[in-house]
Parts: sequence; C-alpha cells; structure tokens
Amino acid sequence: MSNPTAPAGLGALPYILPVAVLALVLVRGARPRTLVIERLWISPALIMTMASLLIFAQGAMSFSGMVLQIVAVLIGAGLGWWRGSLTQLSIDPQTHTLTSKVSPVGLALLGVIFLARFGLRSFAMSHPGAFHASVPELTDAMLLLAVGLICAQRLEVWIRARQMLADARGC
Repeated sequence: MSNPTAPAGLGALPYILPVAVLALVLVRGARPRTLVIERLWISPALIMTMASLLIFAQGAMSFSGMVLQIVAVLIGAGLGWWRGSLTQLSIDPQTHTLTSKVSPVGLALLGVIFLARFGLRSFAMSHPGAFHASVPELTDAMLLLAVGLICAQRLEVWIRARQMLADARGC
C-alpha cells in the first residue's frame, strides 16, 4: 500500500532525503570546524527570510495557530540557546583562529527534533483536530521552531566566541 501523504511517484524520497540531510549534519557536526564569527549571521538571516516568505504566502491563520507559532519560536530559541551553550569552542593562542565542535548532546537534540517533527506530522495527519490548528499551521510551527533554534544557537556561540577572541587579543 502506498503512502497517502507522499506525492505520487516519489515513493520513499520524502523520508530518505531528510534522513540523508540529518546524517550529513551529524557527521559534519561531529568534527571541529573553523569558526568565522563575522559570518554567523548569514544562516539565521537566510532562514528567517525563507520562513517569513513561506508563512506570509499562506495568508491569514487562526488565533490558535499564531499562539502555536509563538510558542514554537520560544521553544526553539530555548533549545537553540542550550545547544549553543553545549558547543565546544576553542581558540589558537597564536593565530586567534576559533574552532567549534557540537557536543554529542547537541547532535542528539537534532535527532530528537527530527523524530518529533515526523511523529507530530504523522499524528496531525491522522488526527486533524487534535491541536486546534491546521496542518499548515503545525508545519509552520515546526519551521519556526527551527528558526528559533538556529538563531539562538548562533547568537549564543557568537557571544562566547567574541568574548574568547577579545580575551585572547587582550582587549
């Protein structure tokens, strides 16, 4: 029997592609990477722009949908701040090169959010009225959770990295 929520002809692609992206993020995040603090604003700006365009393109939403989205951003920001605080930062004393490495707990958090998104989507599809919000509003809420997570994580890392760099330079 085919999946009623997957577009015709795509089969398992809607499930395989996100799993592949998550695996890439987990593998990439497990090793130290050079951190350029001047570029930490780029991905939050891009994701906020894309999320805003997607949400505004859908038009008006219910009051419960707006509340759900606000709660999603706040939860995402809290999780992002926590994930950012778990990010291990180091600085080379001679070159002042910053490196960052996501902690195993931070990587696990991404996996949990990924699984929760699919579980929530599946539950919402089979119980449409359970959340008093439409499926697009729930999808937007999960998108906004990601926006809050990424923005808060980057902000927390930027604050700590900037302080480490100032301390290393003796400013």
